[in-house]
Amino acid sequence: MARNVRGLDLDEIEIAVLCEWTRSTTVEAGLARRARAMLLLADGESLREVRSRTAMSTQHIAKWRDRFIEKGVEGLLDAPRSGRPEEIPLETKVKIISMAQMPPPPGVSRWSSYEVAAQCGVSPTTVQVLWRSAGLKPHRQETYMASPDPEFYKKAKDIIGLYLNPPEHAAVFCVDEKTAIQALDRLQPLLPLRQGKVERRGFEYERKGVSSLYAALEVGSGEVIGECSPRHRSVDLVRFLDKVVRGRKKQEIHIIMDNLSAHKTSLVKDWLAQHTNVQIHYTPTYASWLNQVEIWFSMITTQCIRRGSFSSVRDLVKKIGHYIEWYNQRCTPFRWLYNDPTNRINVSRIKNARY
Repeated sequence: MARNVRGLDLDEIEIAVLCEWTRSTTVEAGLARRARAMLLLADGESLREVRSRTAMSTQHIAKWRDRFIEKGVEGLLDAPRSGRPEEIPLETKVKIISMAQMPPPPGVSRWSSYEVAAQCGVSPTTVQVLWRSAGLKPHRQETYMASPDPEFYKKAKDIIGLYLNPPEHAAVFCVDEKTAIQALDRLQPLLPLRQGKVERRGFEYERKGVSSLYAALEVGSGEVIGECSPRHRSVDLVRFLDKVVRGRKKQEIHIIMDNLSAHKTSLVKDWLAQHTNVQIHYTPTYASWLNQVEIWFSMITTQCIRRGSFSSVRDLVKKIGHYIEWYNQRCTPFRWLYNDPTNRINVSRIKNARY
């Protein structure tokens, strides 16, 4: 039902906007008060009654009423104020933003806010504010790795297809080794976490030796099979693969590994010839991120190895084993996502999804 202000009808949109402004907790109090006054006037209230219910003067109510009649709900907004004029010319702002994206002076690796401020005649804080508003962070740098593999998309499609739509009744394992894990023994005791203080450890340590960890993550269940080895040779890999496929002679098995030279030796090829139910899928060059076991390696590094203290290699191997047992009790499959709008990899042709 439309309301009426000075003979003008309010449509449903104007009613909804005014009501929303009166209920909003983020709209300025003055704007909410004007909206409430217009709604009261539309209900037939007099200026005096509106004044008593909104604490606005009759002059202000009449002013905003006239603006509303002239421009609608937009008339209730504050008009732009002149305020303080811009101190920095537009040309200077453009120069400050563009300099951050240009090569720095010879001898330095990046622009600093102090160097740009000196050249543009402004303060370093002004430069930092402008860079922040433009989303520029010259002080930060990230790394990337582009795969030179000419068959990247073919191999990636094959592996992602195994993740999203594996063959029915097949087992998919992601296999890799984490080499040279150091058994570091801290010389000072750990100072535990307390209220107001973070956990602290001494910087001195003693090296007790190293070990390598072979791991196979089953994509369907998220369960991990692990084994520590003093070395990471091809013969060690084959021995670990025997452990992975044990009891699965009649099941189709797909193993995803990177193309490390130790993964492609004649010994591995002979092992494949003896296990006709196993197929190895090698990730493209410089694309280890396609191997899900790398995610798990990051987890064990963060949760077990990096902050651990190990009295010996045997102690390191024991604690890694305990972590694998703890992880497998609560493991779930990783939710694999691939998001690159410019390079879509279609795996819809692969059928017989198992999970």
